[in-house]
Amino acid sequence: MTAIRTDAPGEAILGHLEGEKEEMTELLRELVRSESPTTEPDTQGHVMDLLSWSLEEVGYRVRHFPGVATGGQLLIRPAQRRPGRPFQLLVGHTDTVWPLGTLNEMPILVEDGIMRGPGAFDMKGGLVQMVYALRTLAELDLEPAVTPVVFVNSDEEIGSPESEDRIRRLAARADRAFVLEPGLELEGKLKTTRRGTGRFNVRVIGKSSHTGLAPDEGISAIQEMGHVVHGLHALADPDRGIGVNVGQIQGGSRPNVVAAECRAVVDVRVRSMEDGKWVEERILGLQSNTPGATLEIEGAVDRPPMEGTPRNRLLWHCARAASRLLGFEVEEGRSGGASDGNLTSLYTATLDGLGAVGDGAHALHEFVYLERMPERAALLALLLLLPPLPDPGEVDPATWDPFASGRP
Repeated sequence: MTAIRTDAPGEAILGHLEGEKEEMTELLRELVRSESPTTEPDTQGHVMDLLSWSLEEVGYRVRHFPGVATGGQLLIRPAQRRPGRPFQLLVGHTDTVWPLGTLNEMPILVEDGIMRGPGAFDMKGGLVQMVYALRTLAELDLEPAVTPVVFVNSDEEIGSPESEDRIRRLAARADRAFVLEPGLELEGKLKTTRRGTGRFNVRVIGKSSHTGLAPDEGISAIQEMGHVVHGLHALADPDRGIGVNVGQIQGGSRPNVVAAECRAVVDVRVRSMEDGKWVEERILGLQSNTPGATLEIEGAVDRPPMEGTPRNRLLWHCARAASRLLGFEVEEGRSGGASDGNLTSLYTATLDGLGAVGDGAHALHEFVYLERMPERAALLALLLLLPPLPDPGEVDPATWDPFASGRP
């Protein structure tokens, strides 16, 4: 394996990208202007076209996989590839949580070095940085030893139901994966762990009766649901990173009728697979406290956590070394939410949060620090020049430096 020497072109990469800042801003503006809610598949087309055109100009070939109920996915690879080379995966998404027409109430605003607008931070800023990292390597004639392959979906915000299988298949063969989700907090920390998620549906079946004429003949499903909610919330353990939230409840028919049915939807968050199994077993094993009431529970912790595996730690230390070569110090953090990085981490070294620096994902104040975009794109470009990763058991992730001159 050949290491990147200390005379690696970090300075040239960053300088080139600083000169592209206005173009990066304009591409971001155009992407944000193209509203693309997950629930409107037809809106994804223009965003995908913009990404495709931007990379086709520098020698990439684009394949579009149509969706069934979504806008589909893009697979983007160099048109000229060397057979037998390993590949690295770049993962992003075009869909946002914002409905069509949001720009009327939340218009694009550029001032004081930031851009506001729906989807700017999550995650169109990251897509721009990805595009310009790849363009810069091509324009500087820097060919990665590990072939970059880009996968962009349009259903991440709803859990990637149509794209999950393809993400898993790609990650299973990739040397590593970089996820262009936004950075964490205002510092733009890289996300080295993410909590896994689960969803459960709880149905309580009781018996209706008139509350005035025959109250004792009824079995209140709402009363039993109260016991269930108390039991569910008791499973939460913030110190272990276990979160349990009953976010929706529906039940009953009229105020003067004992409720015969009540339903609830439960969100679960965990930091480890072990805790995921623990919570899942206890939720599915809940028993009724109210005589005559029955419980029907379905669901699972179906999005595994992105844990701090040895190979993930190795990739994080590479990123820290790369940032130092570029003149800054990147930090790491834990994310409470899930992304497609949770999936790639099951199969290959994964680093998440390489996207935009800003704040307000899914919030009205969503914004991106435009001044930070060149350095983030430079960080990604330098990471793309890494050699194939060694087995974590062969090196010490905390001390191995792929950028050190003369390392084997």
